[in-house]
Parts: sequence; structure tokens; C-alpha cells
Amino acid sequence: MTVMLELRQELCAYGRRAADLGLVIGSSGNLSVRDGDLVAVTPSGVALDALRPGDCPIVSLDGHLVEGELQPSSETPMHLAVYAATGATAIVHTHAMFSTVVASTRTELPPVHYNALLLGGTVRVAPYATYGTPELAENVRTALEGRKAALMANHGGVSVGANLADAFEATRLLEWLCELYVRSHTLGEPNVLTEEQLAQVVDRALHPPVFPRRD
Repeated sequence: MTVMLELRQELCAYGRRAADLGLVIGSSGNLSVRDGDLVAVTPSGVALDALRPGDCPIVSLDGHLVEGELQPSSETPMHLAVYAATGATAIVHTHAMFSTVVASTRTELPPVHYNALLLGGTVRVAPYATYGTPELAENVRTALEGRKAALMANHGGVSVGANLADAFEATRLLEWLCELYVRSHTLGEPNVLTEEQLAQVVDRALHPPVFPRRD
């Protein structure tokens, strides 16, 4: 269980970062990380900035508690559904302010900045369902297809990654894009990048300019 102890420690570290950055308040978000058939997840009802490694339960992919005294987050079914459907090994779910604003008012977050490509493009908003239910898990799984992040209607945001650092950075980017979109609306309707413009960005990334060396 040495690996799982390290992953539990990571959950605590990123839980504190999420709280410090204002991405969560109290126990209003949850994180998990997978190692093989086991998932370490934040517990239900514990503030993320007060977590200790031993607080984080370990569950199997089929939803059985393997280790831990505390109950897993009520959103664990959503985490497990995403793991079953994707190659992700870490998930971060928050109720960050701007993500929740967009999730409560829009059906998608359009690409108003080319950095949206880092999340897969247009961010979908999963239809509303009660937290912790199979319906919500399925809605989020669908919204994440081909994406690194999704919004959850009237709820918050969720990001996935190859590890917690990757998923956490996707969460930070999602919140930044949502803030940009919301603030842009104070001046008018934001310009949305076209498919052609986004394709040009992808091409630029694949074929960066080469600067000749001065002899």
C-alpha cells in the first residue's frame, strides 16, 4: 500500500491548493486518483484543507470500500464512471465560482480563447442531476467524451488528467476560461473563435517557427 499512501498524501496536498486558490470552500469539492484497480478519494464531509492521508478512503473500481474509516465522497460514483470510460487516472471536481456561474447559465463554454484547445475545445455542460446519482455520473461521463474538462449544470466543474498535477492544472484552466467568458460579457457578447481559427492554432503548435541561429 506504499503507492496508495503516496497518492493519499497527494490528495491532501492538492486539496489544500484547491482551498488556497478559492476553487473549493470547505468540503464542497472532491478529488481522486487511481492506481490500477484501486482509487484513493477524498472523504465525505471533511474540508479539503483539513485532510490527513488517513482520512482518504480507498475504493475498488466496482465501488466497494477497501480501506479507510471514513465514507468516500458522495460523488464517488461519478469518479468511478469516468475511470471506467476513460484513460484518466486523476479527477478534480470543484464548485469554483466562475465555473459554477457558467454552468448555471449556459449549455456550453465556447472557445473564446485558443487555450480552450488544451481542454479539447468547447466545454460541454452536463445536464443537471442530483449529486451522487447514477444519472449525474452518466451525464458527466458523456460530457467528458474527447475532453479534459466538463461543467455540471448548476453545480460546478470536473477535470481529468494523467495524474493529479495534470487534472489540477486542467481545473485551473477551466476556471480561467470561465472567468474570461463571464468578464467579457460585461463589455458585450464575446467573440468565439471559428473552427478555422482553432485549426490554425493547432497547425501552429505542430509546426512552430524555427529561428535561425546567428553565426
